[in-house]
Amino acid sequence: MKTIVVSVSNDLFSDQRVKKMCNSIQSLGFEITLLGRLLPSSKALSDRNYKTKRFKLPFNNGALFYASLNTRLFFYLLFKKTDVLLANDLDTLLANYLISKIKGIPLVYDTHEYFTEVPELQGRYAKKIWEKIERKIFPKLKDVITVNQSIADIYSKKYGIHINVIKNLPNKLVSFTPLSKKELGIEHINKYIILQGAGINIDRGAEELVEAMIEVNKAKLLIVGSGDVISIIKNRVNNSDLKDKIVFIDKQSPERLKSYTYYAELGLSLDKDSNMNYRYSLPNKIFDYINMGVPVLVSDLVEVSKIVKEYGVGNVLNTYSTAEIAKQINKMLTDNSKEDLRKNLLTASKKLNWETQEVIISGIYSKFK
Repeated sequence: MKTIVVSVSNDLFSDQRVKKMCNSIQSLGFEITLLGRLLPSSKALSDRNYKTKRFKLPFNNGALFYASLNTRLFFYLLFKKTDVLLANDLDTLLANYLISKIKGIPLVYDTHEYFTEVPELQGRYAKKIWEKIERKIFPKLKDVITVNQSIADIYSKKYGIHINVIKNLPNKLVSFTPLSKKELGIEHINKYIILQGAGINIDRGAEELVEAMIEVNKAKLLIVGSGDVISIIKNRVNNSDLKDKIVFIDKQSPERLKSYTYYAELGLSLDKDSNMNYRYSLPNKIFDYINMGVPVLVSDLVEVSKIVKEYGVGNVLNTYSTAEIAKQINKMLTDNSKEDLRKNLLTASKKLNWETQEVIISGIYSKFK
């Protein structure tokens, strides 16, 4: 049986794209080893039927983290027998590329975002380092994957190579029984809207949404997940009359998160057009909401608005402001066209699932068997 080693820079627990990709590759007859990092807060991985290994690194962020990660990956891969390498995102690419050249084995690169344009890198010297690594390696790659057509077009034009698009869609929902509101600890909440995700960071709309809730009277807001701005908005909420309107819930397992999403009246994705990475992003939460039959309210970003308008599963903000967010939430909570939305959501969920992407996955990996 041919083997594939998959490299990721996170702790593996909540990375659903990588989990789905590993399952799909494994179904093609490959033996998988998934590499990630071990953090003090990392939870056990109990639902993987392939090998996993998480590195405990001396640094958890910054340049020293990336250097230590790639060093550990390099030496592990150097002595690990494998037939194919899969690097996820630019922060694992260097070590994998060097090993692929040393050992003469194929490398697949899956870039989940427009990495060099993430807001955390803007105006920093680190951006130049990542751009240099990308420029040196990217044009030499033969099998590259990304998450939507906009990013694929940018990379293809920039480096002159073909890019495969595999959207980060949820698995087809065959059957689902949600946990009760009591089991979720929200039995006291009658009606709520939801913002969920592991990347609730700056410029992703959480701050504006919290302010908008001052004008929303028909529902509470559940913020489920983690991110850089959580502590900031918690302070804002705790020191105001918003305390009774906003509920914070820590990062959940994917299965438990489905239940929180299931009961929501409305799902939100409010990233700002503040950088190229966000402009062309297509957040996983959009498809999570759709899969659970929850209408969406989104900011007017290229790929996001395309999905919402094509399938008729919600509304797109006309302008980005706290007042407009509140206005649209109130409108959608009282809209009489909910039955049409439910039909559209059901139709969309049947088309927007991971199983539709597996034909592309098979085409990439079958040639390595």
